Amino acid sequence: MVCKVCGEKAQVEVRSRGLALCREHYLDWFVKETERAIRRHRMLKPGERVLVAVSGGKDSLALWDVLHRLGYQAVGLHIHLGIGAYSDRSLEVTRAFAEERGLELWLVDLKGAYGFGVPELAELSGRVACSACGLSKRYILNQVAVEEGFRVVATGHNLDDEAAVLFGNLLNPQEDALVRQGPVLPEKPGLAARVKPFYRFSEREVLSYTLLRGIRYLHEECPNAKGAKSLLYKEALNLVEKEMPGAKLRFLEGFLEKIQPRLKAEEEVPLRECERCGYPTTGAVCSFCRMWDAVYRRAKKRRLLPEEAAFRPRVEPVRGG
Repeated sequence: MVCKVCGEKAQVEVRSRGLALCREHYLDWFVKETERAIRRHRMLKPGERVLVAVSGGKDSLALWDVLHRLGYQAVGLHIHLGIGAYSDRSLEVTRAFAEERGLELWLVDLKGAYGFGVPELAELSGRVACSACGLSKRYILNQVAVEEGFRVVATGHNLDDEAAVLFGNLLNPQEDALVRQGPVLPEKPGLAARVKPFYRFSEREVLSYTLLRGIRYLHEECPNAKGAKSLLYKEALNLVEKEMPGAKLRFLEGFLEKIQPRLKAEEEVPLRECERCGYPTTGAVCSFCRMWDAVYRRAKKRRLLPEEAAFRPRVEPVRGG
């Protein structure tokens, strides 16, 4: 197997696109494909300041690396979730990556900010851990972006992630979710735009970039991910991909280009300011504030917090991580 560009020995085969590339030309191809996706969907303006959600995993670190190489002012935001040693190792890897490359890293400590990490939050809220965690991350990323002057938040979601979400939304019809799915969620008052520059790359393709670039990342999965339906959906799609290379990309892009435009979104419920935090919501109080208000009430009943403790939605990120 030889590189399609230079004829030297290939190191990566991209079966879904009929490509085989050496290290140099794979890295070049990966960066250029990311740039094409950004331009195609007008995700970012040239040289724009962008907040990158960085977990310490391969996808987010690779995205931070590529955006920096493309000339964007990419600031990383890491949220320490309080999931024991896993979160400590995530922060350690993220800090090392930023220091080695001279990149700007900001940190929000969930337990330090609100008193509880994800395990306690899940127990006290009555939510599944991934639900409580996801809601908190989305809120914090948006709040930091808006208050610190970022127009857009970039996340490392890849093709496997997006195809699995689509598969799940089709198996359990979620029309509103199907209408919203895509590589870009536009900005609105009080809501930063969200972009996914890696949405066309498979997990294996991102991993290949990470390894060839020598990026050290956290290999382990979040312990709360065990048993998640998304993993089952990914496994099913991988079986199809094995027999039909390119199936996942055709599945996602076929939906986005041919089916989604025909879907009719329900009439949007007007957004209003949350009475607690001031950020957009459809009701009087947003889901984030409702969740944490309930957590604080239950924590006080169990005497885990003093009676005078009050939930304050806003957080200040620590510069320098």
